[in-house]
Amino acid sequence: MLSRRRFTQLSAMTAGAILGADKLLAAAPSDITLELAPYLLEASPKHHIRTLAYNNQVPGPLLRMRQGRPTSVTIRNSTPDPEIVHWHGLFLPSEIDGAMEEGTPMIAPGASTHYTLTPDPPGFRWYHTHVRAGSDLSKGLYSGLFGSLLIEPTSHPGDYDTEVFIDLHDWSGHFESSNDGNMAPAYDVSTINGKMLGFGEPIRVKQGQRLLLHVLNSSATDVHWIAFAGHTLRVIALDGNPVATPQSVPMISLAPAERVCVLVELNNPGVWILGEVRKHIQSAGMGIVVEYANATNKPTWIQPEELVWNYSQFASAGQVPDSKEEPHRIDLVFDAKFHGHGAEEQWLINGKSYPDTDQPILTAGQRYRLVMKNNSMDAHPIHLHRHTFELRRVNNSPELHGIMKDVVLAPPNLTTEVEFTANNPGLTLFHCHQQDHMDRGFMMVFRYA
Repeated sequence: MLSRRRFTQLSAMTAGAILGADKLLAAAPSDITLELAPYLLEASPKHHIRTLAYNNQVPGPLLRMRQGRPTSVTIRNSTPDPEIVHWHGLFLPSEIDGAMEEGTPMIAPGASTHYTLTPDPPGFRWYHTHVRAGSDLSKGLYSGLFGSLLIEPTSHPGDYDTEVFIDLHDWSGHFESSNDGNMAPAYDVSTINGKMLGFGEPIRVKQGQRLLLHVLNSSATDVHWIAFAGHTLRVIALDGNPVATPQSVPMISLAPAERVCVLVELNNPGVWILGEVRKHIQSAGMGIVVEYANATNKPTWIQPEELVWNYSQFASAGQVPDSKEEPHRIDLVFDAKFHGHGAEEQWLINGKSYPDTDQPILTAGQRYRLVMKNNSMDAHPIHLHRHTFELRRVNNSPELHGIMKDVVLAPPNLTTEVEFTANNPGLTLFHCHQQDHMDRGFMMVFRYA
């Protein structure tokens, strides 16, 4: 946990992956250096996980950039396989966005790459590997190659006393046969910031403070539900983008790759648990202790009775006039082809599996509506690279406004609709953010005319 003042002090001292001091940024030959290498994670004294990590830590270093200020990046690959770093949620050229499907070059083992990026848009983003894992549950997003990234706007609201970054992850996976007969990953260990509940440092707070929590779900496949016992969470941003209508909620839900920013009024002294609502996942380790100053009691958890979450509560409260421009409609149907009990399924978009999927053509400046009909029994976290979209409808709901995202969870057997403006020319990857689904063909590439 870092106060804003303490963070500035540390930034001036470290000159590494964490950015913050203006003079430091101007003087450093490389503002960010990331080294990818094997790492042994100690999630608890009894749980040691061999994985890959950035800069010998899990999660990777917290990166801070200033909106619009060019930032130089050096990436060294000290792993045995080709790798790549995707800058999730940024408006970057395809050549450095970090997806091989868009034309970003892979980094060979032992090699380095260097480039300059201009951070935009502001908000809570993240960075992660974008390689295929297949059946190796130590690679790709099953590994520790992920970290948080905050792009600070030119003017910062500063409406909080202290902030904490929370990263949810699942480990030590294995494949199990699901209810529909296909193979899906299951996990033995779940962590917050690389530690199981009770084994990491607690979040230390003071009564009367206002806490800003940035929560990231970096899990390769699983949705997580998070509550803070004894406290209410006021959602102010989804995927780093301010919501039209902030709401106080008992819990938040994050699909893989989603981020939620919440404010918490620290008005209930004690020692509490912030963690997964579902008991079996919290017992696998997904929790962290929050400790008020001078509190000495044991950590307390209050079990919610039900799972509660929906996007629409954060939409504009009043009537918002639609744009006079009629968006071009792109219909996308999601389905799977099964190859027998216990076999890997093949994921399809409009009846085709990547790399044989269609390549829709976009015209720069045009507005598009993606109408995504999910015919499968799985919910899919859908991500569009290099753009932000507006959630407009889930199934037959009224039109929504004011919910800007880069990942949306498309429920099973329903239709989800989003709109975006094609304002960042170049190859643009569209895919399910579940690692196993992406590996089995759930991807397509949009091309600009």
